[in-house]
Amino acid sequence: MESKKSTISIIGGGLAGSECALQLAEMGYEIDLYEMRKSNTHTTPAHKTSNLSELVCSNSFGNLSDASAPGQLKWEAEKLNSFILKAAKEAAVPAGQALGVDRVVFSEIIDKKVKEHPRIQIKADEVKSLNDIPRPTVVATGPLTSLSLSQSMAEHFGDDFLYFFDAIAPILDADSIDMTKCWKADRWGKGTNDYINCPLNKDEYDRFVTEVNGARKIEPKDFEKDIPYFESCMPIEEMIRRGPETPRFGCMTPKGLPYPGTDKWPHAVVQLRQDNKSGTAFNMVGFQTKMAYSEQKRIFKMIPGLENADFLKLGSIHKNLYINSPKRLNHDLSSVKDPLLFFAGQITGVEGYFESTCIGLLVSRFLDQKLQDLLIQYPPNESAMGALLNAITQEDKDNFQPTNINFGLFPPVEMKKKNKKLKREMILDRAKLCFSQFVETQSIFPVQSKSVSRAKETRI
Repeated sequence: MESKKSTISIIGGGLAGSECALQLAEMGYEIDLYEMRKSNTHTTPAHKTSNLSELVCSNSFGNLSDASAPGQLKWEAEKLNSFILKAAKEAAVPAGQALGVDRVVFSEIIDKKVKEHPRIQIKADEVKSLNDIPRPTVVATGPLTSLSLSQSMAEHFGDDFLYFFDAIAPILDADSIDMTKCWKADRWGKGTNDYINCPLNKDEYDRFVTEVNGARKIEPKDFEKDIPYFESCMPIEEMIRRGPETPRFGCMTPKGLPYPGTDKWPHAVVQLRQDNKSGTAFNMVGFQTKMAYSEQKRIFKMIPGLENADFLKLGSIHKNLYINSPKRLNHDLSSVKDPLLFFAGQITGVEGYFESTCIGLLVSRFLDQKLQDLLIQYPPNESAMGALLNAITQEDKDNFQPTNINFGLFPPVEMKKKNKKLKREMILDRAKLCFSQFVETQSIFPVQSKSVSRAKETRI
């Protein structure tokens, strides 16, 4: 097919950009993948290497459980042959019911996969303007888009971008954790005892809260002061500011984590999750922070078991940016002003590594269908991918904010009696059924066997 010879430009080699590039290359397109970090002169405030798909905030791709919304999203992505998901499983580290990965191994797998693909050419250039790139184009530059390209996008859309702060949690050397004061366990015994749990009694917790409140923080600049934090990545000091007990109902909740051999819970718990395959590094779950480095070391060493902690990486914050997608993007994630200019990943208003990946995956399908002049087939609203897509393109809210995949995004199910567990089971069963029908009907997997006539006549 002649359109298969088209060259597609993709700006950004993160999760969404890499997924999109690999998907389109497998469909037969030639890909120019622009990644400024591949040069020796450009980087971002959060990245440390030039590898594609480097993870910066966490090493977790979220819940794998079949009973969770993130688990359903992964189930659907697997049906669509997600390259990122395959690499994540290959680089997986023990993380209970979550899909945790060795960050270095993971990015090396993706970097190698993209570099070796015969239809992908990596260009180590910074794209400063949307006008410099021929169409079709996918912009997947993420929340750390360069200033010049951000300005070009603002000019294109005719209004300002929306912003929020994201925060990064510290990472510890495993050998420096005192296991005589901690123990390995998963909450409610669900998992394989992958998390290290550091308990605090009431006095220790109260002192910890007091010290965090009084710690020196890295404050935002004047032009950043009105930018909100994303709720699912709230710095620990911001949680405490909302109320001293807030962490005990969030990342420091002791629920389901009794002392070994007892049924008694600590007053609070700090959980550590393995960060690499070798098990030499653990990150502090939910402990994103904007405290000064010296304060982090001083205060986090007050946590039982971390008195002699060696911090491999300290917490930090960075500014994220995203588009007001419901107003500025079509349902296929192309610009309302340019049908061959697509956007993918976090910049569209999704939050989370795997959510970003899935948007890149969907964009590859939408772009392929558009270039073939086919009716674009959207994932069913009842599926996780459909629910996520609707949340960022059809929720016309003045206060539009990023979202993870969650049960609140799915269409409701009717029940005679309230039963939260049963309700979620019904939502997930319906999602699997609808998505399976969607995949079978459009013959999207494998892509090469797709029938043009069937694609035109089918829309679920």
